[in-house]
Amino acid sequence: MNVEQSYNTWSETYDRDQNYTRDLDEIVTKKTLKDLCFKSILEIGCGTGKNTPLLSEIGEKVQALDLSEGMISKAKEKLKLDNVSFSVANIMTSWPCESKSVDLIVCNLVLEHIEDLSFIFSEASRILVKGGYFFICEFHPFRQYQGKKANFEQNQEVTQITAFVHNISDFTNAAKNNSLKLQDFNEYWHQEDQNKVPRLISFFFEKQI
Repeated sequence: MNVEQSYNTWSETYDRDQNYTRDLDEIVTKKTLKDLCFKSILEIGCGTGKNTPLLSEIGEKVQALDLSEGMISKAKEKLKLDNVSFSVANIMTSWPCESKSVDLIVCNLVLEHIEDLSFIFSEASRILVKGGYFFICEFHPFRQYQGKKANFEQNQEVTQITAFVHNISDFTNAAKNNSLKLQDFNEYWHQEDQNKVPRLISFFFEKQI
């Protein structure tokens, strides 16, 4: 089962499943972005729309993309936001945005499923205006080193979703190679993660030229 098929299947229970990573990501994203304002936001990997309502509050216009038709359908069902458009898209092909047209790109729990980060950062750099921001919140590499990856259970069967290990330097080097400067970096633990390695890592990059 490939990534798209996995998330199509998971979409049926995604919002109801116990998922500390999902819940922590929502907390982190709100904490990071809630006091900012933007004209145009691109959300890549919107899933069932967990973070989309926040983005609709801080952005005049939001374009939300996801590879999974199932996830997009769930987002459309539960969210009726006048300034948000939802689309199915593969972010490993050219993004459906004009160059230098977006003030903020938000990417949550997506990049572990992308083998080569260089295209992602290239497209982000292409569509961001000068001074625009790229916010990333991802499963922490330290957890990946332990063999952990996104997974879900249905009918007593666990499905592990295809994932690729990315070191912290993979993110920062891909950014540097595409005129994106690191402005902030943080690591996060869920309240259930005491004495464990961080669960999530976030980066906040700014487009330089």
